[in-house]
Amino acid sequence: MNWPEGFLPWLARNLSVTWLAIASCCPASLAGEQRPLAEGESLRLAVARASASSSRWDGPVAGPPARPAVVVAVVCEDLRNGGVLGVARGIIEAGGVLGWRIRILDAHGTPAGRTRALAAALDMAVDGLVLVGSDARSLNTPLASFAARGIPVVGWHVGPRAGGLAQAPVAMNVSTDPLEVARVAAMAAIIDTPDPKGMVIFTDTSFDIATAKSDAMARLVRSCGSCRLLETRALPISRIPQDMPRLTRELLARHGSRWTHALAINDLYFDYAAPELTQAGRALRLVSAGDGSPAAFQRIQAGMFQIGTVAEPLNLQGWQLLDELNRLLSGQSVTGHVHPPHLVTPDNIGNDGGQQLQYDPDNGYRLHYRRIWRPEGEP
Repeated sequence: MNWPEGFLPWLARNLSVTWLAIASCCPASLAGEQRPLAEGESLRLAVARASASSSRWDGPVAGPPARPAVVVAVVCEDLRNGGVLGVARGIIEAGGVLGWRIRILDAHGTPAGRTRALAAALDMAVDGLVLVGSDARSLNTPLASFAARGIPVVGWHVGPRAGGLAQAPVAMNVSTDPLEVARVAAMAAIIDTPDPKGMVIFTDTSFDIATAKSDAMARLVRSCGSCRLLETRALPISRIPQDMPRLTRELLARHGSRWTHALAINDLYFDYAAPELTQAGRALRLVSAGDGSPAAFQRIQAGMFQIGTVAEPLNLQGWQLLDELNRLLSGQSVTGHVHPPHLVTPDNIGNDGGQQLQYDPDNGYRLHYRRIWRPEGEP
């Protein structure tokens, strides 16, 4: 395995939310209750369901056996991002089971880096491409070169819609539903306390998926009678290490004690905000709509600022990406499977991989994929 440079080191009071908004953001079974629930009760029930254990496997149980001698390029948006890194680890683990050669390429979060990584992947004469964390719409031109050569492409968090995609060049966007993730995060912040809440939302407008998530969070916050949306701030994920400390100080000075809660489309914002909050002695309450980084788990365990993260099953999604690619290489369609959102809180962090500082569902996904890929039990 040729590791890229830097890879290993990074190895209630009723809330005034309309029932229509609640029905649109909660599971269908919640929206279809026999009696209308009180609005605050509806939010709490939706949050409780998102916080429940993930012990049941609801993914595929049949599919094509493993294709032999496959070479896959994995173009990662930025391996400093905990979500991207977690998915890359899952891909490497699953690739070992499939017997595939996995080539990891880091775009370092820049347009030039994406161009170089995709060009390098194309030169490798790979059998398949996995795009991890980059916006597919902005890469239509270079991705078209893979489609022209008949190289199937699947992605993780590559657009605002999860599941199978009808249009080339990306056949499948492996992700939880970003709008559901955003709404669960917003609801968790809303029900945190009946007291007045002043919220700031952090997003990255260069990604469609991030904009969709922050817009969904903002809609729910605005419909909450005890909440005030102080502002939504756009900061590119690639600039967080350089700019988030300064931005945090700026917001603390501007909003003072009115700022009580923060929502973000990724835990990385809070990684660089937390030291500034500690220095300022401010006990903000933080909830992230992705991706469940080890640092976020540590903050939740320690009771330091962060009260929740809607974590992605990153390792599982790495396995799913290669299963979807194996189906395409075998002439079959993708599954379109979308894992439901899971909210990690202080109450459930000891379950489903939480003690290892990750969301890794206890649903036996490794065994299920092994049975698909090795139906006769061959090594």
